[in-house]
Amino acid sequence: MSKVTELVEELVTPILEDMKLDLVDTEYVKEGKNWFLRIFIDKENGVDIEECGIVSERFSAILDELDPIPHNYFLEVSSPGAERPLKKESDFESSIGKNIHIKTYEPIDGEKTFEGKLIHFNEGIITLEVKIKTRVKTIEIPYEKVAKARLAVVF
Repeated sequence: MSKVTELVEELVTPILEDMKLDLVDTEYVKEGKNWFLRIFIDKENGVDIEECGIVSERFSAILDELDPIPHNYFLEVSSPGAERPLKKESDFESSIGKNIHIKTYEPIDGEKTFEGKLIHFNEGIITLEVKIKTRVKTIEIPYEKVAKARLAVVF
């Protein structure tokens, strides 16, 4: 994690705690010529645009005062959406019973991509129920082998 995202998380956390919101993720990335500082927030029943605006205003005031980022950037505060990333162990724990999509660093049972229902998370093991054609298979994935994970919308 970069020093900028660490600092951002430290500075924005009190605002989010005050508003009873969760920090899902932060990104500090260059796209083309521009830098973007993105903060993804959420709560139990989702966040609305007004809450994003309040966090943006309050956080902008802190950034203006401290000026911790040496060059110009765009600040974006938003919801992670329906397919929010799962970054921390607590994200997996709170997503039991939901459909998730996982990519692993190395193959497990010959596969690196899995999508299914998260049925258990315990002691660093993710237990996923995956449908393969007409049968259901249970797969255990060690948390440390997860490259990326997110909620998955099922149609």
